Amino acid sequence: MKIIEDLVSQFTKLPGIGRKSAQRLAFYILTMPADEAKGIANAIIDVKDNAGFCSECFSITASDPCEICSDPSRDRSRICVVEEPSNILAIERTGSFKGLYHVLLGALSPLDGTTPDRLKIHELASRIQAGGVLEIILATNPNTRGEMTAQYITELLKPYGVSISRIAYGLPIGSDIEFADEVTLAKALEGRRAV
Repeated sequence: MKIIEDLVSQFTKLPGIGRKSAQRLAFYILTMPADEAKGIANAIIDVKDNAGFCSECFSITASDPCEICSDPSRDRSRICVVEEPSNILAIERTGSFKGLYHVLLGALSPLDGTTPDRLKIHELASRIQAGGVLEIILATNPNTRGEMTAQYITELLKPYGVSISRIAYGLPIGSDIEFADEVTLAKALEGRRAV
């Protein structure tokens, strides 16, 4: 069963896929209709052959600039800064943000060797220097790396005179206060607003 073992081995190279999950995927693919399995293979090849980074926002795209950056209806005065391209998908699903994005391609982590020069932070500053940007919305993750990155960007961009805001954190809709951890509850209290 070398052919199955090779497929299992390839699946384990994916993040979050252990050996047992890889085996389940391999055997599932074995039972799929051939056209569906080929569709998956073709989609992987298409992404590898045609996807790249947008020269403006650094999101993943098949055209440059990306669909969002080239959309004339987007508010060009507001830029939402995110860590990864997948963050854009999550924000776009809300339908509530109509500005542009800037992907850092990571977060600061000096211990891991991720310094400002390894991220797209200075490219963000260049976009602001070009003019027309009035607000930067920092939407980095609510963890140590994300907070450190947001603070660094805030200090870097202060001299440019743009409004800088941070997305709010707090309790998810439908949850109970008694089950919230201390950090989430503290952030919810800090991010309170008038009603």
